[in-house]
Amino acid sequence: MRRRTLLIGAGAAVVAGGLGWAGATAFAPADRPLALVYRGPAACDGCAEAVAALLRATTTPLRVEYCGPDEATSLTAASLGKAVLYAQPGGGTLDDGWRQMRRYAEDIRGWVSAGGRYVGFCLGGYLAGATPGFGLLPGDTDQYIASRAASVRTTKDTVVTVSWRGRDRTLYFQDGPEFRLRPGSGANVLATYDTGAPAAVVVAYGKGRVGVVGPHPEADAGWYRSARLAMPDGGQDDLGRDLVETTLA
Repeated sequence: MRRRTLLIGAGAAVVAGGLGWAGATAFAPADRPLALVYRGPAACDGCAEAVAALLRATTTPLRVEYCGPDEATSLTAASLGKAVLYAQPGGGTLDDGWRQMRRYAEDIRGWVSAGGRYVGFCLGGYLAGATPGFGLLPGDTDQYIASRAASVRTTKDTVVTVSWRGRDRTLYFQDGPEFRLRPGSGANVLATYDTGAPAAVVVAYGKGRVGVVGPHPEADAGWYRSARLAMPDGGQDDLGRDLVETTLA
């Protein structure tokens, strides 16, 4: 995935302006439920910040903190135990991402199984799968652009049209996954690609819940400008909020 400039775009600018500096970690009063966003070598520059901005804009009031190997908060069973939600942003390839994240797999699985909420965007969706990944889905993931009759074949930054709750919507896309779920899994399919394959789903895992999406509903205007793409009228952050709120419900 293309490396993006930190805190680009309108949504990120609001966050930075509210905090006064781009390196701050917490985004809300300490009495709000905690959401952890991974920031580190498995995430592309700007991806964690875009997810944090999305979480900050959800109806559920959340206190957002970054976690990772170089953050004040480490990604551990103890830090997860203090959170209601953990978000895995987009990043590079699945193999590279898994090399960085496999050390955390047992803690993440245990936390979600006990009632935690996992939200994964693009690479975060791939990592929710099993080959390789955290094994949080009733099935696995696959590469949408390699699927039969896919309307997008390039690995470059582009857009894709999905049916989100029955309405056609265009989202930022860069080699995101489709989700191959076992029949009878009880998954809540929020969106499908034009092939009919799930593009965004929410599933149960133990006592917890997992929400994953192949495209990038968290992408702000800066992403589109950087890739020289036209941003959909009205944006798409409502879809990201839908994913998060459905996972939290």
